[in-house]
Formats: sequence, C-alpha cells, structure tokens
Amino acid sequence: MNYEQARFNMIEQQIRPWEVLDSQVLSLLAVMRREDFVPPACKALAFSDMQIPLPPQKNASQCMLDPKVEARILQDLGVQKHEKVLEIGTGSGYMAALLAHRAQQVITLEIEPALVDTARNNLQKAGIYNAEVRQADGAAGLGTTGGGSALGGPFDVIVLSGSVAEVPPALLAQLKVGGRLSAIVGYEPMMRATLITRVGADAFRTTQGWDTVAPRLLNFPEPSKFTF
Repeated sequence: MNYEQARFNMIEQQIRPWEVLDSQVLSLLAVMRREDFVPPACKALAFSDMQIPLPPQKNASQCMLDPKVEARILQDLGVQKHEKVLEIGTGSGYMAALLAHRAQQVITLEIEPALVDTARNNLQKAGIYNAEVRQADGAAGLGTTGGGSALGGPFDVIVLSGSVAEVPPALLAQLKVGGRLSAIVGYEPMMRATLITRVGADAFRTTQGWDTVAPRLLNFPEPSKFTF
C-alpha cells in the first residue's frame, strides 16, 4: 500500500471538503503517520472515512474517530505553542500526538490499561515527549480536583475524544479564562460538535458548528432526556 498517496487522498478527499482549511492543520496531517497509531490489523483502513475500533474490545465505544472529525476539532481549537492541553479518551494516542505538535504540554487520560500502554508506545515511537498518558477515569472526581490542580490544571484547552450527553460544569471549571473545551454533545442519531470558551470567571460562550456522531466516553453522566 502506498501510504503517502493514501494520506494525500485522505486530506484532499475527506478533510478539505469538510471545511478544514487551516494550513498548519493540513501540514501536520501530512506528516503525522496515522498508520502508526491504528491497530496492526487495521493498517489498510488507517486513512478511511470511518471510526476504527481499538482492542481490547471490552467496551465497543473505544475507537479512533474519523480523520475528518479529528481534523475539524483540531482546527476549531486553534491550539497555540504556549498552551497546556487536557485530553479525555486517549485511545491509541493519535489525537494526543496531533495536539502535542501544536501545544506546550498535553496530559491525556485513558481508562483502559491496555490502551494506556499502546498509546505510550505509539507516542514514544513517534518521538513525542510532551504528551503524558495517564491511566485515569476522566469522569471521576471532577468536583474534587480543586479547579484542576490534581491533574496539573487549569488548562488552556480541554478535548473530549468521544461524546457526552452534556459537559459537566466541574470540567468547565478546569478551563483558564480564554480557554476552550471541545466536546461532541447530544444523542444519536445526531450530535453537535460543541466549543465552549471561558470568557470570564463565571462566564462561558458556546458555539455548535457541525454535526457528527461519536461513541460515548465511559462513565460520564447520562441525564434523562424526558421531563415530566
């Protein structure tokens, strides 16, 4: 398989048509070897317009997101070189690798021990040393972290690499003023890519720019969709 041609086709046929036009993002996608972050059995699918399941499949929600979704999130966040990033849902480490190229530091949390090891190995092989993979439940203890101090926050950027029914307020409390949080929010069959910016001590601005669907992040609360 010609990986370079496949990578070029992914960018030109999937990512650009999805309104990802930031030259820095496109240049990063052109050099970051996505094929090195997919499971060995799925290398031929590394550049396909699909989610890729990640072993061990104890929970069917663990996957790499579609390349166009990863790229659009990266473009929306506009990560800068001086910024500190928290990612919840490391998976294979590919999104952490992209973020690390744009940021000063990335802390990424993964609940599945086998994936923690996989992500650490993938990042090391890619020569990325400013992304720290921690085995942790990103949904646990959000109300007791003291504004993010237990994780090393507050953060300039928070990325949820999966979907949630709603963004917990305690997670927003870990954003610096001017910080941004990206999450895919809602319920199937259609969810919204949501970008929340902290504009003041107790003030947030929310925009929802595009629709997609992503598997749930584990253990985040599922409020009732019905009101009586």
